[in-house]
Amino acid sequence: MLDLSFEPPKPKVISGAKADWELVIGLEVHAQVASNAKLFSGASTTFGAEPNSNVAFVDAAMPGMLPVINAFCVAQAVRTGLGLKAGINLTSAFDRKNYFYPDLPQGYQISQLYHPIVGEGEVLVDMGPGVARRVRIERIHLEQDAGKSIHDMDPHMSFVDLNRTGVALMEIVSRPDIRGPEEAAAYVGKLRQIMRYLGTCDGNMQNGNLRADVNVSVCEPGAYEKYRETGDFSHLGTRCEIKNMNSMRFIQQAIEYEARRQIAIVEDGGGVVQETRLYDPDKGETRSMRSKEEAHDYRYFPCPDLLPLEIEQAWVDDIAASLPELPDEKKARFVTEFGLTEYDASVLTAEVEAAAYFEEVAQGRDGKMAANWVINELFGRLKKDDRDITESPVSPAQLGGIIDLIGRGDISGKIAKDLFEIVYTEGGDPAQIVEERGMKQVTDTGAIEKVVDEIIAANPAQVEKAKANPKLAGWFVGQVMKATGGKANPKAVNEIVSKKLG
Repeated sequence: MLDLSFEPPKPKVISGAKADWELVIGLEVHAQVASNAKLFSGASTTFGAEPNSNVAFVDAAMPGMLPVINAFCVAQAVRTGLGLKAGINLTSAFDRKNYFYPDLPQGYQISQLYHPIVGEGEVLVDMGPGVARRVRIERIHLEQDAGKSIHDMDPHMSFVDLNRTGVALMEIVSRPDIRGPEEAAAYVGKLRQIMRYLGTCDGNMQNGNLRADVNVSVCEPGAYEKYRETGDFSHLGTRCEIKNMNSMRFIQQAIEYEARRQIAIVEDGGGVVQETRLYDPDKGETRSMRSKEEAHDYRYFPCPDLLPLEIEQAWVDDIAASLPELPDEKKARFVTEFGLTEYDASVLTAEVEAAAYFEEVAQGRDGKMAANWVINELFGRLKKDDRDITESPVSPAQLGGIIDLIGRGDISGKIAKDLFEIVYTEGGDPAQIVEERGMKQVTDTGAIEKVVDEIIAANPAQVEKAKANPKLAGWFVGQVMKATGGKANPKAVNEIVSKKLG
């Protein structure tokens, strides 16, 4: 099981030209709230709509339009905070973050700087069997998203789509506890998994519904421990922020490049400039976007259009009572209840839909056999066809029916794989298919013995070899299975062959 005691992770050590360096990483993950309406308007959040079709007057910053808080988005933020074992602030407030972007009609973003809705929490990041890293969450705050600038429709001008403007985001800010590229990607993956279980964010990175700003710095070995002891960030070196990462693979690549870039600067006698950078996946490098602003550069001040947000503890308690079983708890239960290995339980709980599928298959059946069929046969076939579990042509009831036929001895493992392929491609009831197509396993020992006798009589030389070396008896088993079209009961065949060969 996972070691839940916090131990600072083993750092990623990068050898420079002159010395060894360690990585320190913190992430700001922007998760789009799963909601049908925006944070401060009733406009739709449907992805892929015609440009500028999901825009209310308040989203477009029309004069006199005032924001109205969406209570469901607040509840989703609370659910996320509870899922991350974070404190919920019963009083929070919204601020205006002032900056100019062409796709931000108001000229400011409504966010939460001083009084976020969610306080400190934690995430346990799985780094291998029996190994978990604890990453501390500093805060989660609600804010509205900006629009989207489109630069590839005309060679001389850019276009603005405001459909995304005002969509609710949760910004999940971690402490600088992450020590390597793989751990950073695993952390984002764990956040995505938890929020998908909670139903608070769909985690679709391709659509931009989950993206991360990655803060990277390098420091001398031992400096991170000094930071942990003193809380002094100066031990960690100057950080640079890589904006809007929406791929686990790119997150790792960007961190690797940025770390080596900073090491080269420092070892050459220069100083790293704190700035915001972008990652170019085609070139595999980061490039400067702008100098890093501080909070005072945004001229934050309390939003005059919104009163402080006050929620009741009883409401928070009701949300807590409705939380689903989360990935770590479900994984632990699968290990104890179904006797699975930790690895198999991790695979089956990676996606909430896969966990539900497996649990339905395993209900009342052998858990290990169910896991084997779901992971090896079903997942393997779905991967080959580039499908996910929600697109599976084999239902849990159908797969369970195949397992039942194996358990009753009606079909062998080999026949079961042939049956699975039929059900996958053609559908139908497994038991009915077995009856109609004559796929039922031969369990009549008399009939099996007759086939064994025929094969032994036809192969006297092989018999002598098998008597001298019992391991060669498997050849006879294979010949019997071939002669019976794979329908003979393998256990009965093995027993009869062993008996006949003495």
